Amino acid sequence: MTSPHNPSPEDSLIARYFKPLATDPGALGLVDDAAILQALGGDIVVTTDAVVEGVHYLASDPPDTIARKALRVNLSDLAAKGAMPAGFVLTLALRSQEDAWLRPFANALGEDAKTFACPLLGGDTVSTPGPQMISITAFGRVPQGRMVGRTGAKPGDRILVTGTIGDAALGLDVLTGGAVANALASDPHARETLISRYRVPQPRNVLAQAVRDHATAAMDVSDGLAGDLTKLCAASGVSATIDVMSVPLSAAAAGLIAGNVVSLETLFAGGDDYEVLCTVPPAQSDALIALGRAAGLAVTAIGTIVAGHERPRFLDGQGQELVLKRLSYSHF
Repeated sequence: MTSPHNPSPEDSLIARYFKPLATDPGALGLVDDAAILQALGGDIVVTTDAVVEGVHYLASDPPDTIARKALRVNLSDLAAKGAMPAGFVLTLALRSQEDAWLRPFANALGEDAKTFACPLLGGDTVSTPGPQMISITAFGRVPQGRMVGRTGAKPGDRILVTGTIGDAALGLDVLTGGAVANALASDPHARETLISRYRVPQPRNVLAQAVRDHATAAMDVSDGLAGDLTKLCAASGVSATIDVMSVPLSAAAAGLIAGNVVSLETLFAGGDDYEVLCTVPPAQSDALIALGRAAGLAVTAIGTIVAGHERPRFLDGQGQELVLKRLSYSHF
């Protein structure tokens, strides 16, 4: 982001909406086309995710929720790596420069940047005739050699997950007028709770150090629990068994399952949960669960890593396998 003597419309937009967010000295007041990020003696973890109109959010979604989602999906990745946020760069592809959209977007982005101690360092803005797109690259810090990857899961490790699974997929169904919307027509609280889970993820950064200290492998659940667990197992060269009855569900999700409105596959293959999925040696799993409890965050053991290269198995209360035709959301 640059600002010449005769500012262009782009430079004016940056100065008006985003320069106030660039509070870190390394951002250089957004007057340069690069920034400085101090490593502070550890490793820098880099992650990037884009959110695209019509794919990751609806055109009718409020701009403040779009801003929060764009940053938080990246913060979720950092949490799963055991990294503490250090800053981010932002690329905006916009159809217009309307203040009514940009002002609440920038305000919410600034609030989250402060809340999660992840300041804006720079970026770019471009015009597009197509769907809007917000791309963020976030940087985090971990002690040298301590990033938690996907490759360390070992047979015998317990599989843990934070929060609840499947709510975001249900929230999208509410917004698009599906079966869930009809089933919850008389329950506005449940509807709003599920919509919020879709629009505004809750990254589990409060648990980042605990993940770093105890987990052998971890990732965030972005494309669906079943599919993301399959990815983690493939990276580690192992398999897994999941106790379906142990997978944590919200009251709304459990009610919809009981009423046969949705299937477990809908919850396990739905995207946008942004919970942390990790594997932990049995002797350390209780400690991580307790650290979550102390932070006000439920952490639940849902299965075990086993030897082999088969796809993870999801077993019901009678030990019968739940066959999932779909594992996750797919962009292609």
